[in-house]
Amino acid sequence: MSQQLRLVILALAYFTRLPMPQQHNVTAEEWAKAARYLPLTGWLVGGWAALVLYVGLQYLPVGPAIVLSMLSSILLTGALHEDGLADSADGLGGGWSTEQALTIMKDSRIGSYGAIALVIALLLKFNLLSSMEPEYLPLVLIAAHAVSRLAALMVMSSQRYAREEGKAQALASPPSIAGLLTGLLFGLLPMLLLPVQAWLALLPVLLVWVWFSLKLKRRLGGYTGDCLGAMQQLTELAFYLGIVIISI
Repeated sequence: MSQQLRLVILALAYFTRLPMPQQHNVTAEEWAKAARYLPLTGWLVGGWAALVLYVGLQYLPVGPAIVLSMLSSILLTGALHEDGLADSADGLGGGWSTEQALTIMKDSRIGSYGAIALVIALLLKFNLLSSMEPEYLPLVLIAAHAVSRLAALMVMSSQRYAREEGKAQALASPPSIAGLLTGLLFGLLPMLLLPVQAWLALLPVLLVWVWFSLKLKRRLGGYTGDCLGAMQQLTELAFYLGIVIISI
């Protein structure tokens, strides 16, 4: 249990801005194993966004409450995944070759493709959340953040890391069977909080996952840390879209 707690702390320290107890002598194997708890960090991020939304709905109209909820999740993660979406859009949109795309994605400056992707993603997220029944919104947020991080973990299990070095290199080893099962458990368990028809919202998630995974394999020959962030953002939006379509 102490070893698993150490892995949870490593995952939270890497994927959020929460101040966590410093862990000493962390091995590459431990960093790789910590990735299994990526969906668990979604519980925390989604739960925090849900709490902010719930409190906001007590005093504000739905629109401003949703904006504050979105802002709270961005602050908690340090815009880690949104940054990945922007960098991936710049690289995949502006790079003709694999090397060019990877070079563009390492640039800290945001380009036209990245700016457009961010604006569209945030606007779409706001409009999709605004279209849902307020009573289900907090539960949808928790499920969406967990499921979308499971989607990122599944990329790690099915493709290789495309760079020889990078920020995500420490986590880049494919998860073991035990790690994958742990990720699946934490990724899908929040779905039990929603009505049974909400499971149909996983279909758009699967379609987006397959499309973007194939794109990464064709364009980059694998994934980068930015690509994982982009996958999280894209599948989170796909989940919201599925929820709106089935209208729970």
